[in-house]
Amino acid sequence: MDTSDNPPYKDLVEHQRDMLVKFSPEGRLLFVNTAYCDALGKTREELTGSVFMPATYQRYSEVMATQMTKLFRPPYACQVEQWISSPQGPRCISWSARSITDGKGGVTAIVATGRDITRLQREHRAIRKRDNELMLLVESGKQMYFTHSTDHTLHYVSPRIRVLLGVAPRSGKRLWTDHLTDNPINAKGLERTLKAISSGRREPPYRLEFCGRNNTTVWVEVNEIPVVKNGKTVAIAGYLTDVTEKKKVEEGLIEAEILLKGYKNTKKEGMAQVGHKGPLAALASLLSPEKNENEDDVLQDIPDNLREDRVLFPDR
Repeated sequence: MDTSDNPPYKDLVEHQRDMLVKFSPEGRLLFVNTAYCDALGKTREELTGSVFMPATYQRYSEVMATQMTKLFRPPYACQVEQWISSPQGPRCISWSARSITDGKGGVTAIVATGRDITRLQREHRAIRKRDNELMLLVESGKQMYFTHSTDHTLHYVSPRIRVLLGVAPRSGKRLWTDHLTDNPINAKGLERTLKAISSGRREPPYRLEFCGRNNTTVWVEVNEIPVVKNGKTVAIAGYLTDVTEKKKVEEGLIEAEILLKGYKNTKKEGMAQVGHKGPLAALASLLSPEKNENEDDVLQDIPDNLREDRVLFPDR
């Protein structure tokens, strides 16, 4: 890219805002334009003949070198990002390089155009930082968020849902229904989702039973809302809440209520059979909330020395 022999192109090359370089297969700079000189704060004479690669920070050198091996095989082109030191501080340059060949597959030189994308990289870094902070906030609550398509293919799954169900972090997209058990209650939940998709309206919360880690049973409460565009549902977004322990408590309360009812019925039947004969019957009647007997009837079989009036008034 020698502009001295091509005067018509000299102004075009020298006034480019993008950096233009030409270097040998060994990495020695053969030509640099003004934009590249300005970026590195050096003269053309200082840069010509120097090695192109050392401008890169060490941690990026190996990655860049690996990518540039593509310049020595078809299609003899590559794109790389290079961080360089400049008078303005670290700068990120996006390079698009292509090899010049001798027509037989041999590389005689390489030309590349570079664009400063430092501002864009910093913006992306700020966005990633903000997204990470937002995700930290979202993942700190009880709710575990998800989105899936109208055909039940998962788009986003909270990392905590993956842990809950024992799903590998990079297992790829799959149907959320793959994790359901054969509990009939799941069919009712699926009907709610299908109704939300068809109507575009939010359905009340419902519960599902999943197969979790190590084949454990996991109960969740699902709150979801259809995402509607142009009057058509395009996705479902929502969150899960783990209610496994709550479900166990509810089942325990139901069992306790059944046992309590059975105990009350047995107690009533037992009282009816025992009647009011003997001291045991008297004791049972005293402890029972349903006391209809008068004092004389209850105490008639108690020994004289244990009667309440003899204990309180021994001279009678």
